[in-house]
Amino acid sequence: MNAPQHPEPKDRPARLAVGVIGAGRVGPALAAALQLAGHRPVAVSGVSEASIRRATALLPDVPLVPPAEVMARADLVLLTVPDDALPGLVTGLVETGAVRPGQLLVHTSGRYGTAVLDPARRAGALPLALHPAMTFTGTAVDVQRLAGCSFGVTSPGELRMAAEALVIEMGGEPEWIEEAARPLYHAALAIGANHLVTLVAQSMELLRAAGVESPDRMLGPLLGAALDNALRSGDAALTGPVARGDAGTVAAHVAELRKHAPQSVAGYLAMARMTADRALAHGLLKPELAEDLLGVLADGGHRPDGGHRADGGGRTDGGDQ
Repeated sequence: MNAPQHPEPKDRPARLAVGVIGAGRVGPALAAALQLAGHRPVAVSGVSEASIRRATALLPDVPLVPPAEVMARADLVLLTVPDDALPGLVTGLVETGAVRPGQLLVHTSGRYGTAVLDPARRAGALPLALHPAMTFTGTAVDVQRLAGCSFGVTSPGELRMAAEALVIEMGGEPEWIEEAARPLYHAALAIGANHLVTLVAQSMELLRAAGVESPDRMLGPLLGAALDNALRSGDAALTGPVARGDAGTVAAHVAELRKHAPQSVAGYLAMARMTADRALAHGLLKPELAEDLLGVLADGGHRPDGGHRADGGGRTDGGDQ
């Protein structure tokens, strides 16, 4: 893996004492990346045994202390807690007087911009929202994966350069996201990354049920090519029976799923409908085939005639695979 590219010393902002509140998978990795850039992790707060292990592994010799002590020791504090816990944490820190004027408070939530930090800003803190668009393992490999990783950056205008400089120091690529666009931005990432894991895991389960001994080996090249094509070409990369309008094949898929994996039928139908809509809008799915296909999907995957057409689901041109 490529090591993160850090700015030259003359281009770096002042060295900061870094603290972490919430030693999940993200916080220790970002603090370790900042350490590589010359900043000093000085304190970390974690509750569970797993978080303590992560902090110890990624930030050795950095003391584990309560959140109030992290705030007291650090110039820059990473608030790396779950989204739903963030507003309460910020309020609690302010109410206990833990926030200092001029202190940088950085949260890593994709959902929120800096408005969630408003109580701390009124207490004099400098609010930044830096969300790494990457999945984390909680191990040292995460620090290397930050090289070239995009960060969704939101901050007050006067802090934008400082926010982007911190991202660059961690090896990342800053991408400015307006405050109002944060929920949509985060939803887009969740659709792409989180749902992808669900789809891949489900596909592997079905392949095992079909007798495939190494589903990961079978799917690796296929999914790698599909992802590369999608990133390069968008909807033009759509292939398969839905994009071709093979209503009979889709109906057969649903029938098999009902027998072997009924819990996956709803997801298959929902994704097939979305795929059909996109293929039709992009001109890949012919309108004369779309009607039959969409009829099958609207009927829950059942063919109106109870079977398959002899011509392969309404196709008359032979089609391409």
